[in-house]
Amino acid sequence: MKRISILGATGSIGQSTIDLIRRDIANYDVVALTGGRNVDQLARDAIELGAKQAVTCEPALFGALKDRLAGTGIEAAAGDAAVAEAASRPADWIMSAIVGAAGLVPGMEAIRQGATLALANKETLVAAGPLVMAATRAHNARILPVDSEHSAVFQALVGEDIGAVERIIITASGGALRDWPIERLARATVADASTHPNWAMGQRITIDSASMFNKALELIETREFFGVDPSQIEVVIHPESLVHALVGFRDGALMAHVGASDMRHAIGFALNWPERRELPVARLDLAKIGTLTFRAPDPERYPALRLAQSVMKAGGQSGAAFNAAKEIALDAFIAGRIGFVDMAAFVEDVHDKMWSSDGLNRAANSLDDILETDRLARRRASELIAISA
Repeated sequence: MKRISILGATGSIGQSTIDLIRRDIANYDVVALTGGRNVDQLARDAIELGAKQAVTCEPALFGALKDRLAGTGIEAAAGDAAVAEAASRPADWIMSAIVGAAGLVPGMEAIRQGATLALANKETLVAAGPLVMAATRAHNARILPVDSEHSAVFQALVGEDIGAVERIIITASGGALRDWPIERLARATVADASTHPNWAMGQRITIDSASMFNKALELIETREFFGVDPSQIEVVIHPESLVHALVGFRDGALMAHVGASDMRHAIGFALNWPERRELPVARLDLAKIGTLTFRAPDPERYPALRLAQSVMKAGGQSGAAFNAAKEIALDAFIAGRIGFVDMAAFVEDVHDKMWSSDGLNRAANSLDDILETDRLARRRASELIAISA
């Protein structure tokens, strides 16, 4: 029986993971589930799956969670430290689906116990890639990518020599605003950017898809996980979202991963690896689909892609500052304090100012270094946004 924990169980990735677990519950021992404000969902899932522990990251909701678990024998806990402690509990397989930099510390706890970490949290590698990969090696842990794009690359590389890879092509839907005239983007509302044309995802990542910040993070993540040079990583707009990534080899061959727009494929691949088991995802009818389209991204429409290339070139702790500033800019857009196109400008401004004054060029020696850079970038981004208001 495989011991599993799900960090971020109440989000879209967490719920898709639970959907797969409940279909084969007899083969899983659920150690811990963590979530955010939706303690009703967290408690229901913990009870259904027979989890040993349920944790909300919100300390103020501890009482509510405890009440919902009364009489079940399931331990309730709350707060960031409790989430990290849940991640440290012995498990064979841990899903990291917490959104944002909040997933970094719990993810490292999972790695330190030598577990297999199913990584859906982009920010772990973006902010602290070298530290995370070094810890993975040191503790004999394993990371399996759950982003659909990185899962696709991973699958295309099974049995292949990474030295034979010429390029990696990450696909992008283009997001909710991909067909808008560029001059109209400045007037885009939160509602406009929050409806994805193909994927069912949470609000934050859906907006990141519209701005292409999610793809910017994925470029950096690709570099950190697969160890390729930034010049080998490309992005192409693919509106159908059926080809998730392609790997090009030095003999000119392209290996593409093609499948339905359903995160249960990437989750299920990581859950069952190294086996392939049946999954409840749609089978594609290629004749019915007929056409797959691709086009180059417009750098003026998607400045986040250019910023990602700058971050990869700069190195040091640039990824941590980039991600933190992005999260604050996204918060401000959702709150109506800045416009859609302002997000990239604020992120670039924060990175440039920190590069010149805060030593982003220095490699991080510890997770504390990353967390301090994250804290400082958030403060600087908040200050810049406040001044602009």
